[in-house]
Amino acid sequence: MKVNVIGAGLAGVEAAYFLANKGIKVRLFEMRPIKTTEAHHTDKFGELVCSNTLGSFEITTGAGLLKKEMELLNSLVIKAAKHSYVKAGSALAVDRNIFSDFITNTLISHPNIEIIREEVECLNENELNIVATGPLTSEKFSNYLKTLIKDEYLYFYDAIAPIVEASSVDFSKGFWGSRYDKGDDYFNCTMTKEEYDLFYNELLKAEKVPTKDFERVVHFEGCLPIEEIAQRGYETLVFGPMSPKGLKHHISKDVYAIVQLRKETKEGEALSLVGFQTKLTYKEQVRVFRLIPCLRNAVFSRLGSMHRNTFLQSNKVLKPTLELKENPNILFAGQITGVEGYSASSATGIMAGINAWRKLIGKDLLIPPKTTMLGALINYITSKEGELQPMNPVFGLLPDIEAPKKYKKLLKAHRALFDMARFIEENNILT
Repeated sequence: MKVNVIGAGLAGVEAAYFLANKGIKVRLFEMRPIKTTEAHHTDKFGELVCSNTLGSFEITTGAGLLKKEMELLNSLVIKAAKHSYVKAGSALAVDRNIFSDFITNTLISHPNIEIIREEVECLNENELNIVATGPLTSEKFSNYLKTLIKDEYLYFYDAIAPIVEASSVDFSKGFWGSRYDKGDDYFNCTMTKEEYDLFYNELLKAEKVPTKDFERVVHFEGCLPIEEIAQRGYETLVFGPMSPKGLKHHISKDVYAIVQLRKETKEGEALSLVGFQTKLTYKEQVRVFRLIPCLRNAVFSRLGSMHRNTFLQSNKVLKPTLELKENPNILFAGQITGVEGYSASSATGIMAGINAWRKLIGKDLLIPPKTTMLGALINYITSKEGELQPMNPVFGLLPDIEAPKKYKKLLKAHRALFDMARFIEENNILT
């Protein structure tokens, strides 16, 4: 018994890890370093190419609840995140190098996993396959999939935020703290209205990288470039990523906006600009972002960039079991299914692994309860009417519960965790 897993991103590594631990032989295909992408910098598995945070770990947030469900499912990604944890308030941030090293070493050393470093151009459709090629699916494999699914592909651009060297930041121009006093893990660079005005106007005038090789650009609302937000109005940044909300009691009346810097590594020698995804040219990024007071002399260890994100209309082509409707030997997982975010991508990889295992042992395939965040998310991407746009794990996907409003999220979270634990036990998923 064996399964081919295509792609060693977050979804692919979860699927491979689950199957291998069940005694299933896995052939894990990863095209890097033979063929690279616009966003990756290494050949490691589970490389984080956007932010270094997996979102909140509080169970009253969608991402936090999903991560707790993943932990119940013995998630490799959660193990790696705990191993590489970097303090970031209520967010689960990681040292991305330690994180991907942990995942890579775990899988390379697993006796049931064979690593194959090559670009997959098509599938053996008579074998069992999990496609987890993610938002940066290669052109050749994308063309094959277009033919396979007989349906339209959509795409948008994800934007990557810059990283600066901490030693180049002027820490006299702000303060350390998290919103609503949840720790002191962010540096908040303060800006007066005059400083913001200059920054805003130069941001609007800054040169962007021209779009190439794509017919249209569709930005995901949860990851808009900073300049795209600014174009919507003078105050959009102040009510968005540069909002002083939750910090106002720490700052004087002349502070109009703030820019948050988050630790990228455990030692804190690298800091990322929170919410500053961008498609400005490198030269313009340096010029404009140095208008932020704390970054006047900033040294950028990574500048922002844009990369393609490709995903299926899963509501048209996938079953709730993540099988391809036209060929049940092929399952999909990760961002290519239309889920958004690290946790959601990882979690669907676990689920694809579970159902590949069930196929091999001759058992009915499983769908997580809709009362769980994983079940609600899969239900959404496979049943939504009309055009599918990428979806984060959010509480609005969960069925309502009778309770006072202030208790609803907590009660939904406890219901989800109870139902996930029962789902795991009743189906012997971890035994």
